[in-house]
Amino acid sequence: GKNVATTPGKVVFETEMMQLLQYTPSTDKVLKKPLLIVPPWINKFYILDLREKNSYIKWCVDQGHTVFVISWVNPDERLAAKSFDAYVKEGVLAALDAIEQQTGEKEVNAAGYCLGGTLLATTLAYLAAKRQKRIASATFFTTMTDFTDPGELGVFIDEGQVSSLEKKMFERGYLEGSEMAGTFSMLRANDLIWSFVVNNYLLGKDPFPFDLLYWNSDSTRMPATMHSFYLRNMYMENRLIEPGGIEIDGTPIDLTKIKVPCYFISAIEDHIAPWKSTYMGARRFTAPVRFVLGGSGHIAGIVNPPAANKYGYWVNPAAKLPETAEAWFEGAQQNAGSWWTDWQAWVTGHDATQVEPRDPAKGKLKALEDAPGSFVKARVDAKATA
Repeated sequence: GKNVATTPGKVVFETEMMQLLQYTPSTDKVLKKPLLIVPPWINKFYILDLREKNSYIKWCVDQGHTVFVISWVNPDERLAAKSFDAYVKEGVLAALDAIEQQTGEKEVNAAGYCLGGTLLATTLAYLAAKRQKRIASATFFTTMTDFTDPGELGVFIDEGQVSSLEKKMFERGYLEGSEMAGTFSMLRANDLIWSFVVNNYLLGKDPFPFDLLYWNSDSTRMPATMHSFYLRNMYMENRLIEPGGIEIDGTPIDLTKIKVPCYFISAIEDHIAPWKSTYMGARRFTAPVRFVLGGSGHIAGIVNPPAANKYGYWVNPAAKLPETAEAWFEGAQQNAGSWWTDWQAWVTGHDATQVEPRDPAKGKLKALEDAPGSFVKARVDAKATA
């Protein structure tokens, strides 16, 4: 709230699982459809609001979006029984209901990051099965829905490792966040830990950006039931891509029934959600899909503000996604700058209707506290907070 996660806003809704943040508008008019951002449940949402100059959340506010963000609770043993279904219903769907109360809008533009995108895709398929239209467009940041090739994380996910993880989790009711962060840091060892050591100690250069290191160390626990479901059904058994392979609240879901326009942004050096895997998932959608490939990796490829003018991105102009990722890349054209501006043009291309700005302090829902809210400040190690 002081150095990181500084974009002004209010917590306007809260359940035991999440807080819903609404950010203060900065434009004379705003887009009619609100934007709901669904972050991963294993990391804090402020990766999208680290500093003013690289905050995707602030940038979206400045482009005229009414931005809502889910801030997941850092769960303890009391939430051990919370299922993946609960993250759909008490997370995303509860947020949609609150946004409708606050703005009068039944449909939103939604964006999910990594596991948040997997959760968003699951929610969209559930809504399709229920024939409910609550999401007008969906954006997936580095999101896997087809886990045929889970990349380097696959090394950590086999029956032996998952069983021992489940045993640990069910004994205490959750997976300690630091265990997951350790896995991710090992994957990014070169980027995060090793480059920090080399630059800092060996070359005497400036240290790695404090905001990113702070965020990387600020991990979240995961409820045992939900995380076990996710690892088994998605990573190990790849059921999300099977029609009816997964049930949410007793309803079989099918990703091919999703009909809303989708935007996939992946990163060419991503080890956690390899772009060729996210591409195979995107191809399974029957809805209109725009697939964009950014430079860099899982974090820097997404948090890439236009002002930095870095990395560039590839787009293939073909009306239908080619059969393979390689064929897509062969026909893709590279553009300079950030994918953010491409995404903004895509969203407003579907609906650019504007309305008066919505002040979270004056909405129908009572403002409970200032952004970033108290849930995000609960640290696993219980040390000083942001």
